[in-house]
Amino acid sequence: MPKRHDDLFAGIANFQALHTAFRAAIKGKRRAPGAAAFAANLEPNLPRLERELLARTWRPGRCTEIKINDPKPRIVSAAPFRDRVVHHALHAVIGPIFERGFIDHSYANRIGKGTHRAIVRYEKWRDCHAQVLRCDIYRYFPAIDHAILKQTIRRRIGCPDTLWLIDSLIDGSNDQEPVTIHYPGDSLLTPLERRRGLPIGNLTSQFFANVYLDGLDHFVTEILRAPYLRYVDDFALFHDDPKVLAGWRDRIGVWLAGRRLSLHPGKTLVQSTRTASTFLGLVLQPGRRRLPEEAVTRFRGRLRGMRDRWRGGTLDTNGIDARVQAWIAHASSAAAPGTTIPGTSARAAGTGTIPGTGTTTPASVWPARLHARAGRVTARPGAPRLRPGAVMMSGAA
Repeated sequence: MPKRHDDLFAGIANFQALHTAFRAAIKGKRRAPGAAAFAANLEPNLPRLERELLARTWRPGRCTEIKINDPKPRIVSAAPFRDRVVHHALHAVIGPIFERGFIDHSYANRIGKGTHRAIVRYEKWRDCHAQVLRCDIYRYFPAIDHAILKQTIRRRIGCPDTLWLIDSLIDGSNDQEPVTIHYPGDSLLTPLERRRGLPIGNLTSQFFANVYLDGLDHFVTEILRAPYLRYVDDFALFHDDPKVLAGWRDRIGVWLAGRRLSLHPGKTLVQSTRTASTFLGLVLQPGRRRLPEEAVTRFRGRLRGMRDRWRGGTLDTNGIDARVQAWIAHASSAAAPGTTIPGTSARAAGTGTIPGTGTTTPASVWPARLHARAGRVTARPGAPRLRPGAVMMSGAA
């Protein structure tokens, strides 16, 4: 039984911790209406939040739900900004407690991990084995069972006030898409009686999602002793014998059923590691990475959305820069030897190859060229002059 931690709440519900959480929550969002309104009255807002937490009168606010189809239909929930401050304050205290128990090859929503390192690890194990078992959990976030999640958290957290706050966040989750799957021992109404689902898009939801599958990570690495990595609910196991992988798949299915989860029937398969496979947004095969054309198409759509938000004053140029540079970093990870980025005729170089010419230019020029696919890059009339390398978007789509 792991050590249970008490007396944690004082590190969450105090002015200094909440101020630190506020600075983390507002990073890159200063011009968002909710963040700007909270910051404009910061001096009364933080003490009020502290009093509500100490008196246990704080309740999560209503999330703003956004339905998207990129790359698949789902609901993204944006919590009110004051709730995000609480999310950051809570995570700063309980995150390190659970982090110490996470395995090295869980790569989602963790400092020093991320998609690029997950892809590198995938390629290393792929090149050492003949077969791979690719797994995906069916409707993972909507299927997370509240009672099981709370029980899992209580294995490490014993502070009553902190558990009250965690329970408030879990119970305050907005309704997610229904997942009506029956598991052994269920009655006809059991799936309707149990509370399920965490909102996609919140810091605490991402963290709780890792906590919920931490047991799977240890089961696969310590009991099955399989080469394994996981990114949220997408995970892979490697072996030379497909029969061994099929056996592991069955045992993982049984383990997941105990957590009221199921493998996705259309996305769980055993295949040769020589076969091209899409993993975390890149098409991977031995000696080559490729960025799917649909990824470029989706990014063009996001560029247009960022342009509209900039024109409406809800996104500044620093926010645009950060998003564009993040996508460039992801696209550049496809530039392994022998790789091209769709839509270009030149191989991407370290300094940034200009599409269609084969000449190189500093990476800071790339954002403007990428933005130009969604609209001309000009300054809004009367707008201040930008610093070198910054991005300004305008007009026509």
